[in-house]
Amino acid sequence: MLGAAVLFGTTGTAAALGPAGATPFTIGTLRIVIGAVALWCSARQRPSPSQLRRHLGLFALGAIGVAAYQPTFFTGTARCGVALGTIVALGSGPLFTGIIEWLWMRRVPAATWWLATTVTIAGGALLVLAGGDAGTVGVADPLGVIGALGAGLSYALYAVAAGRLIRLGVHSTVALAWPFTLGAVLLLPGLIGRPLGWVLEWRGVLMLAELGLATVGLAYSLYGYGLRTLEPSTAVTLTLAEPLTAAVLGVIVLGEHLQPFGWLGAALVVAGLALAGGVFDRYRS
Repeated sequence: MLGAAVLFGTTGTAAALGPAGATPFTIGTLRIVIGAVALWCSARQRPSPSQLRRHLGLFALGAIGVAAYQPTFFTGTARCGVALGTIVALGSGPLFTGIIEWLWMRRVPAATWWLATTVTIAGGALLVLAGGDAGTVGVADPLGVIGALGAGLSYALYAVAAGRLIRLGVHSTVALAWPFTLGAVLLLPGLIGRPLGWVLEWRGVLMLAELGLATVGLAYSLYGYGLRTLEPSTAVTLTLAEPLTAAVLGVIVLGEHLQPFGWLGAALVVAGLALAGGVFDRYRS
């Protein structure tokens, strides 16, 4: 799960090094399309229509989460600023997951999980705040906050649906591939009329290879393997290692400057992940 989080954390750096003209929507949509193909290749199984029909509700729930994440996340960051929008989106994901498990599955996460999540969210918030050149937080625009919360909820829906499918006997990669496939179908019409010439540039090819093959194909294969033994609430907490990875890459690769309290945030993320590790045995299947 931590390996998946590290790969997730390379997404922003890969996009920043991509070609001019690539928009968040086109990048996100093509990432999902390529990622879905990569997941099916790694699954070594053909898409089974009968399996899709049998668990259509859960697959549809995961697809809605995959498709909704992109527009809601970028609405949050555009209207609230990257710092505040990212804090709300990343921070709310584990909380939404825990609440969904509580209400739907009647499974209350352990007290240690709540502590680990709180510490890791605090560290991620410091990392995001330290990432800005001025260290400022955007204005809390109501629609932007709703968008960022929607991103956290979208990710939670996907995580819970995938975890439930795996526990019903669906192969982990298949449980992840179908939602990405259906999510891609939902988003593809939005590419009509948008400029896509950058896809043929070498920067575009490399960026999409990283985003589609590494941050989806490989990362979500690892993520699905982790879901075999972890509850979604714990899994989502562990993937909060993503902002730590993004911050380190920003400093080393993009030449960004991390303020001192940003390194404190990194320490808190590590501490939170260590605390989360303490609840592994509780969630063994």
